[in-house]
Amino acid sequence: MTKQILLANPRGFCAGVDRAIAIVERAIEKMGAPIYVRHEVVHNKFVVDSLRTKGAIFVNELDEVPDGATVIFSAHGVSKAVQEEAARRGLQVFDATCPLVTKVHLEVARHAKAGREVILIGHAGHPEVEGTLGQYRSASGRIYLVEDVDDVAALQVRDPEQLAYVTQTTLSLDDAGVIIEALKRRFSHIEGPR
Repeated sequence: MTKQILLANPRGFCAGVDRAIAIVERAIEKMGAPIYVRHEVVHNKFVVDSLRTKGAIFVNELDEVPDGATVIFSAHGVSKAVQEEAARRGLQVFDATCPLVTKVHLEVARHAKAGREVILIGHAGHPEVEGTLGQYRSASGRIYLVEDVDDVAALQVRDPEQLAYVTQTTLSLDDAGVIIEALKRRFSHIEGPR
């Protein structure tokens, strides 16, 4: 039996990545090279190499950026500590954080301010997850990372009545949905994103 594979056309990047690429290109055009970019703007070698040839220098951490230089935060977003370090060092910042990631960051900050602990569904070590974890600031609570249903079962929270969850924006709906259902079964009062 012959199977047919259908490919969506046109395919391309999400709007957040398109926006980040455009920000890097405009910054190079307006400011001149070099422009430092914290983390690659997209997991695509051809795009990254093209931006490098135009004058982008991709770095993993701000300590690789000279004081006073221009730096762009990738679509993945950054933690509050990274934002504060950039300001302290006088870096000129262009924030290319995806608006959907920014929405998650604002949700985390809102929950922290309200005294809720937050559960982030995502992949450890992913730049978006690192940035989101770094948005939580509360003296009375915590943010927890869960990657799968087993993590939900092992989770120890301070107050099950004061919980909220957010998700990494690039997770598949199917994968995140299974974890969300496990959270709702275990923590009946958990609050989801608005």
